[in-house]
Amino acid sequence: MSEKKEMRLDNSELVLKNNIVKSGILPQRSKELSRDIRVQQNVTVEGGVYGNRITVEGGNAIFKGAVFASKELFVNHDVTGQVYFQKAVASADTIVSFVKSGRTIFGADVNAQTIRLKNTFVGGSVFANDIYLENCVVLGGVFATKAATIVNSMVGTFYSPYATMSGTNYLLYPACFSVEPISCLPNTELYNLSLAHLGALFKGEKEDEKTGKIKMDFNNDSQRTVLVDDDDVQTIVNSYSVSGRVLAADLIDMEKLENHFLIEAGSLGSQLIKSYTLSRQDGTRSAELSVSNIAEFLFSILLGKTNVQTLDAEISFKEFKEALR
Repeated sequence: MSEKKEMRLDNSELVLKNNIVKSGILPQRSKELSRDIRVQQNVTVEGGVYGNRITVEGGNAIFKGAVFASKELFVNHDVTGQVYFQKAVASADTIVSFVKSGRTIFGADVNAQTIRLKNTFVGGSVFANDIYLENCVVLGGVFATKAATIVNSMVGTFYSPYATMSGTNYLLYPACFSVEPISCLPNTELYNLSLAHLGALFKGEKEDEKTGKIKMDFNNDSQRTVLVDDDDVQTIVNSYSVSGRVLAADLIDMEKLENHFLIEAGSLGSQLIKSYTLSRQDGTRSAELSVSNIAEFLFSILLGKTNVQTLDAEISFKEFKEALR
């Protein structure tokens, strides 16, 4: 790789290939605001990036600073290898990462008017008017002001006026919300992982009893909820939650599940000063809690390579009574 310590932009388009950029790629004059940036392959940019249109054509690209595209951030569908944005990414218009065989990792929040992601990991939340997710993992929330479409994906939670789901999907938190009832295609499934023993699965150990995924019922697990903001403005939404029918939650030590370690380490990413691991029962340590390792683990659940047991809903009254003492 050739090293570029300082960027001097003299053309309408900057093309990077096999480069390490030690500075940011930022405009110095008003006419530079319209410059496009094209990243071909094997590129590392250590500072912030601003471009009119930012296009990533090849993999093994790392952006260590915040990235902003005035018009569009576009990751080509035929990218192979990893594209990693370590900090927040935003666009005044569109963000598209619809890769087929590679993977895009956003280490922090993603914000635009329209967002379309496929085979993508997001360590933060996704904010847009219109959101489309397919085969994605989002540790935070998916917040759409108009509509959200979620296909074969795992998200922390979501809120949208209109929500459409298809395939097999997972929630990391107990509830999600939509103003209108969720529209589902036939055979759509939604599982809640808030009581799954993700820490044990990450370490390769056996899951504890009374832990596991919960299959949600789009009809029976929903209720109309009134939300009130600071100005006493009321909004009626549909809340989809498992909290109302899971007595097992009172019998589980949530700290021992270690789910929060995975979510926090995956969301903090490059902000962590040191690397962390989880302790196994035999005294050995798990794999490092890096963004890449956590992403691979959660994708293995999403793709069915790692099986999460189903939570046993049968709890004796005696057991429940003893837990409350």
